[in-house]
Amino acid sequence: MKITVIGAGNVGATTAQLLANAELANEIILIDILEGIPEGKALDMYESMPVLESDSRIIGTNDYALTANSDIVIQTAGLARKPGMTRDDLLIINANIVNTCISNAVKYSPNAFYIVVSNPLDVMTYLALKATGLPRNKVVGMAGILDTSRYVSFISMELGVSMQDIRGMILGGHGDTMVPLPRFTTVSGIPVTDLIPKERMDAICARAAGGGGEIVKYLKTGSAYYAPSASVVQMVESIVKDQRRILPCSVLLEGEYGVNDAVVGVPVVLGKNCVEKIIELKLNDEETGLFMNSVNHVKETIAEALEIIAKNNA
Repeated sequence: MKITVIGAGNVGATTAQLLANAELANEIILIDILEGIPEGKALDMYESMPVLESDSRIIGTNDYALTANSDIVIQTAGLARKPGMTRDDLLIINANIVNTCISNAVKYSPNAFYIVVSNPLDVMTYLALKATGLPRNKVVGMAGILDTSRYVSFISMELGVSMQDIRGMILGGHGDTMVPLPRFTTVSGIPVTDLIPKERMDAICARAAGGGGEIVKYLKTGSAYYAPSASVVQMVESIVKDQRRILPCSVLLEGEYGVNDAVVGVPVVLGKNCVEKIIELKLNDEETGLFMNSVNHVKETIAEALEIIAKNNA
């Protein structure tokens, strides 16, 4: 198994380290445009492998040729959010970055699975699909897992119970319009709505939707990377080990949920073929309305991104 991580920033480097710690690949390539940064970080990580008792080999580079024949490519490169910025503010810069990185990677790894982490996540996943020309099951965005992880963390804080007993689900775009689903959330099989009053659940859902922005306000010069990296690794593990886990991920919908030509978060089965199946939940009218609002926002942003790329290519 060979995995390439594009971008040696906080998310990319942390992802590479966690992949190596879990020994999910024989070879991990960390690539970045900055000279010396991926090489130095990769060497530092590799020197930690004897302590961690892992045989994963980590190589840093600026040359896409070294990424050839990767089984999985993880796109993390892009400008991180700063205080006051929304994910959509990153659109112009990151659309160009993702389009360039993915276009370079697919030349050398045309058969790989592609996992997108760069923001705005759903739009960047759509652009990666267009850049690779691959079928939708092979290009997927990491968003719902991270959003749900935050959501579950806040429920655990509220109830004072183990996170391991909480199962949650979030649909829609990765941003303020995401749709947490208390009706599909349980604590050791007990509906969370039986344990937490509606007003408190509403507050938890709102905090989950703004979870990334909350961290940006604290950090001031960067954005979250520990939880995003852990979320990527969960996806990789399900694919590499063919676990067929049901996880909320961003995928291209082609009629599911009544949506066409938009990438949004929905529950999928992740296995050896990457996206094995898209699961359609039976949403009520309120949930459907919120979901479609999120979809429409993503579609508008996709249109903006395509216009930016068209202008750049003109």
